[in-house]
Amino acid sequence: MSESPLVYSLKEASRLVGIGKTGLYREVKAGRLSLHKAGKRSLIRADELRRWLDSLPKVEAKAA
Repeated sequence: MSESPLVYSLKEASRLVGIGKTGLYREVKAGRLSLHKAGKRSLIRADELRRWLDSLPKVEAKAA
């Protein structure tokens, strides 16, 4: 059985959400995303990444 990762590196999180590492660091600096350090590694918890994604504004489809 394959388990979901608990954390992602910035590179992995960037690839998953389609935002560059600089954009993720910007979100961390603004206090909208939490980053954890393990030695030199910067990690984002999977639940934190999902919470951040859920907090982003939704785009409503315009009627044609």
